[in-house]
Amino acid sequence: MLDGSLLLCKRSRAALRGRLLLGTWLAATPRRVWRQKRIAVVVPAFNEERLIARTVAGIPAYVDRVVVVDDASRDCTWDKVRALGQARVALIRHLHNQGVGAAIATGYYRALREGAEIIAVMAGDNQMRPDELSALLDTAIDGVDYAKGNRLLHASRKRMPRLRRLGSRALSGLTRAASGLSVGDCQCGFTALRAELAERLPLDDMWPRYGYPNDLLLLLAAAGGRVRDVPVSAVYADESSGLHAGHVVAIAYRIMRRAWQLRGRGSRPSLW
Repeated sequence: MLDGSLLLCKRSRAALRGRLLLGTWLAATPRRVWRQKRIAVVVPAFNEERLIARTVAGIPAYVDRVVVVDDASRDCTWDKVRALGQARVALIRHLHNQGVGAAIATGYYRALREGAEIIAVMAGDNQMRPDELSALLDTAIDGVDYAKGNRLLHASRKRMPRLRRLGSRALSGLTRAASGLSVGDCQCGFTALRAELAERLPLDDMWPRYGYPNDLLLLLAAAGGRVRDVPVSAVYADESSGLHAGHVVAIAYRIMRRAWQLRGRGSRPSLW
């Protein structure tokens, strides 16, 4: 059966960390199937009843723990996941919608408390190919702290909506300038993070909504994290792109604000 569930109120991720440290959640020792590493996959989901079951069911069997974080969905996302009955799935629900970044932070905390060594993220809309997960994991295991997908390096990049490609290139250029990292397609959320660096990141301070990937990259750069792009497919078969002009402006503002904040602290990012 499913490994329990937990309801989280707004701004309660710190409470989640405390509960897990006190042992409210006790999980079986992970199997360490993939290259002798404990692997967890975080799946943030909001109103994904149509695709969430397909997403979770498709996650490779070598993954030890799947943490699904339902960000206060108004549809049957929660029920669809529970109906799968997978023992490796931990299901957490936010009582109030907090945003995709906040859902991922919640998932990171759960995975860390269960002893995960590499924590990947796969969105609940089935836009990330499970057979490409291993390339991200291998890149993280083989010496970088954060492996991130880059659809613009893949032959399928033309499947991305044109405005999406343009917006992604613009935000990636701004993120590179602000962080000093050599990265592209910074909006891609298909990633793998080493636990030892995750534990040093101020995840509670990460931007909770759209734009979290850029904010996380700046936080990683400030922590001295090593980041590498991995080519991944652009998948838009059942779901349309969610990046719009308003998002681009808002994310650009967040990038500049974070860079200025880190510069004021004397941290590494920011070329301004």
